[in-house]
Amino acid sequence: MSESVGVFARLRNLWTGFMSLWISDLEAEHPEAVYEAAIRARVDQYNEFKKQTANLVYLRNKLSTTLDEKTKELADVEAQLTTAVDAGEDEVALLLIEKKDALNSEIEELRSELAATQAQAEEAKKGLIAFQADIRKLKHEKEAMLAKAANAEARKKIQSALDGFSTDAEIKALDGVRESIHKKVAEADVGREIAEESLDAKLEKIKQKTASASARAQLDALKKARMAASAASQGADAAKKTL
Repeated sequence: MSESVGVFARLRNLWTGFMSLWISDLEAEHPEAVYEAAIRARVDQYNEFKKQTANLVYLRNKLSTTLDEKTKELADVEAQLTTAVDAGEDEVALLLIEKKDALNSEIEELRSELAATQAQAEEAKKGLIAFQADIRKLKHEKEAMLAKAANAEARKKIQSALDGFSTDAEIKALDGVRESIHKKVAEADVGREIAEESLDAKLEKIKQKTASASARAQLDALKKARMAASAASQGADAAKKTL
């Protein structure tokens, strides 16, 4: 198992152990505090793992730079070796061959170490992404669970209040209010009935009936006049046709 995987696994074990310590009555009494503590612990673990990942990335970049430098140095040595052989400088050529062999060996080790470090860095970055997802998931869980707890507590309080209610006094009070309102309505009805039976009210009714009868008589007169006019007009038209 690579070093990054081991670190990630250890951090997950720490997380599991932390959560198990908090499974107690404290969760039921202070769920928000428990979630906040869990999130802070998770963030601290993430930050620590991020530092280790940064160290891996730094080492990877350093190895890559060193490999580039050694590869360039090897190319220079090979060019120098060709020149030394062409010039007949055997001793110099032998030194350059030894240096070339040493560089080839060093470059091979650098490539192997770089490949391993690069793989670890990629795995560590995936671990960071997983950490971020876990933190977001835990935050969403906190919101959802606290909302459920609040709703349950509200329902519990309402039910407790309903169970403890005694409505006898309220019902009696309402009955008293209803009776008082009905009495006021009855008083208003008495006043209206008295007003309707007063002489002024009777006189007003007679005036209204008289006015209505007068209007009806005028209407009948108008209808008769219209019928008479219509009959006269028809008679005139018939006389003209006879002539």
